[in-house]
Amino acid sequence: MSRPPALPAGPSDVLIVGGGAAGLSLAYRLTTTGTTTVTVVEPPDGPTRPPERTWCYWDQGPGDFDEVVTASWSRLRVRGADGSEVTVDPAPLRYRMLRSAPFERWVHARLARSPGAHLLRATADTIRDVPDGAEVRCTAPDGRTLTLRARHVFDSRPLHALPPARTHLLQHFRGWFVRTDDNRFDPEVADLMDFRVPQPRHGLAFGYVLPLAPDRALVEYTEFSRTPLSTEEYEAALGHYGREILKLGAFTVDAAEQGVIPMTDARFPRRAGPAVFRIGAAGGATRPATGYTFAAVQRQSRGIAAALRDGRTAAVPAPHGRRALAMDAVLLRALDTGRIHGPDFFTTLFRRTPPERLLRFLDGATSPLEEWGIGLRTPVGPMLRTALELPFLPRRARPAPRSEEGPR
Repeated sequence: MSRPPALPAGPSDVLIVGGGAAGLSLAYRLTTTGTTTVTVVEPPDGPTRPPERTWCYWDQGPGDFDEVVTASWSRLRVRGADGSEVTVDPAPLRYRMLRSAPFERWVHARLARSPGAHLLRATADTIRDVPDGAEVRCTAPDGRTLTLRARHVFDSRPLHALPPARTHLLQHFRGWFVRTDDNRFDPEVADLMDFRVPQPRHGLAFGYVLPLAPDRALVEYTEFSRTPLSTEEYEAALGHYGREILKLGAFTVDAAEQGVIPMTDARFPRRAGPAVFRIGAAGGATRPATGYTFAAVQRQSRGIAAALRDGRTAAVPAPHGRRALAMDAVLLRALDTGRIHGPDFFTTLFRRTPPERLLRFLDGATSPLEEWGIGLRTPVGPMLRTALELPFLPRRARPAPRSEEGPR
C-alpha cells in the first residue's frame, strides 16, 4: 500500500501548480531567496505526468543550471534549401540543452534540503480565490481529496483554450535521439534550421540537429504550419531526413519526443484572480515567432522571487517586451499569408546579422536602433504591408493544442 502524501503543516506563502520548467524554475528561485515558504503540486506518476522533454536556450558564462546541462554548442548553423551553409559563432553566448528528468531531480533535491519547501504528488482539480489568498483542491494518488491554501498561487498548467488572436500557427515536431554506427556529427556545431527537407504547401519545415557526441544526436523534424502531422507522417519525414539528407548510414533510435507549441499573437493574461497567477507558456512566456520559452521562464521566475523577497505585491513580469511582440505579430502574419518565403527569410537573417546581436534580438534584448537595422535585412515591402493591415484584423479564439514543452 502506498503511503498517503505528506501535507504542509499549514498554509504556504506560495503554492505552485505544475512541475514543468516554469513551476520548478520558480520553486528553485524561491528556495534560493529563502524568505518564502513554497509548496509544489506535481502530477503523480502515470498518464497525467508528461514524458521527458528537452529545453534549449542561450546564455553566457557560468549559469545556474550548469550542473544539469546535457550539452552546449559554441557554433550554430543554418542550411538553406539549396544546401548553402551559414555557420556562426555567437560568442560570448553558447546554446545549451537541458533534459527535464535531470532538471527535475536537481530541483527536487534542493526542495528536500530547504526547510520552507514542500513537494506534493497530486492532481490539481480546482483553484479559487479565498480571503487572504487562494485555495487549491487536489486529488491524491489514493483518491483522497486534499485542500491546500496559500497567499499566492502560481499555475503553470497548459490552457484549455488559447486567447483570441489574429494569427494561429503551430510549431510541431518529432525528434529522435539517434546513435550511429560511425562518427557523423560535430559536437561543437548545432544545426538550428536545415531547410533541405521538402517544404509543405503552407508554412515551412526544417531539420534540427543537436549533437551529443560524434555518434549521438537529437535529430528532429519541425514544421511551422496550421495543423500537426500524424506520428506516422513525422516518422516518414524523420526517416527521409536522416537517411537521404544527413546520410547517417546505419543508426538506432534510443528515444523519441514529440510536441506542439502555439505560435500566436494572442495576449496571454498573467493573472487569473486576486491571488492566482499564470506562469510559463500559460502566462505568455513562449516567444511567438520562435517557440523558445525557457529563457523567458527564468526572467519571470527571477522577477516573482525578487518581488516576494522585497515584500512587494506579487506579480508576474511581462516575459516579452511590446516591441518584440509587435514584430513577432508581423512575422507570423507574413509567414501565414505566404508573403515571405520562410526558408529564405531565416537563412538571410542569419547570413546578414551579427550572430550575437541576432540571438539578443530573439531574446528581446536589443535596442530600437539595433532592431531597425535587423528589420532592414528583411523583405521590407511585404513586412510593411503586413504591419499596416494588422490593426484591422479581428482576433479569433481557437482551442489550445495538446502542448508539450519541447526543444524550443
